[in-house]
Amino acid sequence: MPGLYLSDLTLSHFRSHKAARLALDPRPVVLHGPNGAGKTNILEAVSLFSPGRGLRRAAAQDMARRPEALGWKLSGLLHSLHQVHEIEITAQDGAARQVRIDEKAATQMALGRVARVLWLVPSMDRLWIEGAEGRRRFLDRMTMSFLPGHGDAALAYDKAMRERNRLLKDQVRDAHWYLALEHQMAEAGAQIHANRQAALAQIAEAQAEAQTAFPVAELDLTQTEGEMPDSAEDLREALAECRFRDLMAGRTLVGPHRADLYGVYAAKGVPAADCSTGEQKALLVSLILANARALARDFGAPPLLLLDEVAAHLDASRRAALYDEICALGAQAWMTGTGPELFAELGERAQYIEITETDGTSHITQKDTE
Repeated sequence: MPGLYLSDLTLSHFRSHKAARLALDPRPVVLHGPNGAGKTNILEAVSLFSPGRGLRRAAAQDMARRPEALGWKLSGLLHSLHQVHEIEITAQDGAARQVRIDEKAATQMALGRVARVLWLVPSMDRLWIEGAEGRRRFLDRMTMSFLPGHGDAALAYDKAMRERNRLLKDQVRDAHWYLALEHQMAEAGAQIHANRQAALAQIAEAQAEAQTAFPVAELDLTQTEGEMPDSAEDLREALAECRFRDLMAGRTLVGPHRADLYGVYAAKGVPAADCSTGEQKALLVSLILANARALARDFGAPPLLLLDEVAAHLDASRRAALYDEICALGAQAWMTGTGPELFAELGERAQYIEITETDGTSHITQKDTE
């Protein structure tokens, strides 16, 4: 299978990294060092090689190194499906991010055509017990990994809904003001729902086919209230019917923005929210691996995997199983931990980079074990 990996990554004035360059091969990447040294900042940089706001969902100006605030630049050589792309991502003077692919200006969505990036970070450990918004975000990232255009549908829906909510808050009752907006919401909302269902089907298939040490999570798409209309016509009718209730609430109460992701530990029949901390982590890892396997088949190459503090809540046997699955998949997985001993089972199958920090500046030391 053709690979997807970064062979060169340069960070300039990005977070705690004033200037850093990593020369890499397709093997998994282990970033180890003390807490606060800047390991996660490197994962965040790699996450920006995909559409969206990255794994921290930060604004561009918040990623600039302080106190200089000169703007920042990321560049890398991305090997994707037998091609090599020069990627450059910059943000200057508080402006939005700018993307260049092979020296040509491009949109963020264009990154989704050449790369797929998945991540698992500690803040996601609360996925099953936090509010529905976090689970929707997780589901939409999963969906975008298969269908990069899903982001465009979400943007169109959110824009129309904001306009509709403004009318609702202003207590506008004339139906004519709502018709065009509800048409836009219905078209985009039906596409969002269909995309999410398609992504869940791919995940279910990937889990059913896999031999894995991690538990299978059965997933279902639910609504916080009522049922999600399946078609654009049904959603348009539902929006019109709910208009009076929405006026009372001052916001839209029906649509894909009210969806929730429900998970069950399949072998035990226990809702994910009721599982132990370790089981919840294992279910998350299982979903990320299933997503990666499905993408390897759908996209033609396994995605870049970003696994921050992945060893947390995993015992030694499950850590070893995770590393074996990553290597079998052939993914360039970027993993962080406080010490290299957490990755002992990987041995020479990985490349190791030590991250240290002095006076707010991160430093890297690269060790080649090949």
